[in-house]
Amino acid sequence: MSEKKTLIEEGTELKGTLTSTCPIVVQGRVEGELSGPSVEVADSGVLSGKAKVTELRSRGEIAGEFDAKVVELSGRVRDKTIIRAESLEVSLRRSEGRIEMVFGDCELAVGDAPDKAKAVAAARGNGHGRGKPAAEPEQQPPAQDQNGVQ
Repeated sequence: MSEKKTLIEEGTELKGTLTSTCPIVVQGRVEGELSGPSVEVADSGVLSGKAKVTELRSRGEIAGEFDAKVVELSGRVRDKTIIRAESLEVSLRRSEGRIEMVFGDCELAVGDAPDKAKAVAAARGNGHGRGKPAAEPEQQPPAQDQNGVQ
């Protein structure tokens, strides 16, 4: 028996919110918010908006804001796209004699999410915190000779 999937067929356009407990396959267009265990954007697929999934695999086009543990990209990433992932794999493929992966103006954040408390403690430990200001050196009185003349 095959695994259940939520399928957006080529020629289908969905605008709005899509939530599924099954893996989602986008062969058509999805614009909006998407959540589920995983999403696969096929060569013909376009996903724009926000997605929060465990796994994101895209051979198509993505644009928007994506949060996933594992991201595999081999398609197009549009301008102003934000991708947050613990693991990111970019696969290059040959297109008309050249191998090329094009990222628009986007933000990639790979690895564990930063811990704010640790970042603040590290910054303060490096002298960048707002602790007490350093004490100013003491001023020495001008030197005088034995007759009291400076």
